[in-house]
Amino acid sequence: MNAKRAAAPDFDSAAFRNALGQFATGVTVITTRADDGSLIGITASSFNSVSLTPPLILWSLATRAGSMPVFRENSHYAVNVLAADQLDICKRFATMKGDRFAGVPYTLSASGTPVLDGALAWFECHNRSRYDEGDHVIFVGEVERCGVHAEVAERMPLIFHAGGFHKPQSLG
Repeated sequence: MNAKRAAAPDFDSAAFRNALGQFATGVTVITTRADDGSLIGITASSFNSVSLTPPLILWSLATRAGSMPVFRENSHYAVNVLAADQLDICKRFATMKGDRFAGVPYTLSASGTPVLDGALAWFECHNRSRYDEGDHVIFVGEVERCGVHAEVAERMPLIFHAGGFHKPQSLG
């Protein structure tokens, strides 16, 4: 039998957060440019591939985030995949107030979106669609351009797991 609604959860928010924390994720900085030319960037671990054809990715942002109006309305953004040696950049874009880009090297993409120098990989996306779900908005981006840092084989990705940052250890 198909239920029309989900059953009420049998856990609290802390238990849910703890369970989610057991799933290791990569860490990204999502960047865009506001209409006034100012640069906006936020740290996000909610990044995933959606489709190869067309090339689509997704990420999510809390509805209460101060940057929500800019990301919701802009035509483009870039997803920058961070390396383990970029923990300082991760923390800067997660917590710093003011100009998060001060002292951070970047180049502007074809759409004028900042791409962080040294990111393991980057995806320049057209802001294809947005879905309001719970306390977040899910952004689906259609990838127009992407790249991989030249020295990617020598660097490891930054990983977020169980409330902390890590780098992977090879099992092979």
